[in-house]
Amino acid sequence: MNGIAGKIALGVAGTGMAVAVAAVAVGPRVADWYDGRHQEQSSYSTGSAAKADRHSVPAWLPDNASAVRYLMSTTGDDRLLTATLPEGRLPAGCKAGGTGRGTHPAPVTLRAGWFPQTVTTKATGFCGHYNVTLTGNQLYAWQDGAAVQAALRAERLSR
Repeated sequence: MNGIAGKIALGVAGTGMAVAVAAVAVGPRVADWYDGRHQEQSSYSTGSAAKADRHSVPAWLPDNASAVRYLMSTTGDDRLLTATLPEGRLPAGCKAGGTGRGTHPAPVTLRAGWFPQTVTTKATGFCGHYNVTLTGNQLYAWQDGAAVQAALRAERLSR
């Protein structure tokens, strides 16, 4: 009996170790998959193509913007956007400097290689609920979903 019990114990221990090793090896990939499945990313040649394809792309994005990249959360209002603006100035309706809304960091739920996280410390204005930075003719815009929801609640209460 001692021999069989020992083999069973050894088998259970070995299986446990194999599961632990698999969890360490596969765990990060599963986490990336889980986080990424609630995100949609797109690239467009123009602002008009982006707005025609996806209703959540902001209306303030100029039609003649080029090299548009867009990442959104499907479970909230977190957004990242980059575009090249031929005029090299903020789009119509955007405001340079502070408008009282405050600068919000880029959403921690979204990461993209084409969106430098350090750019959010250099906000130069606001377009709708987006914070924006304009560097030359390159626009970087981000929207924090929690900040958007708080702003919308405040707007409803002030009516």
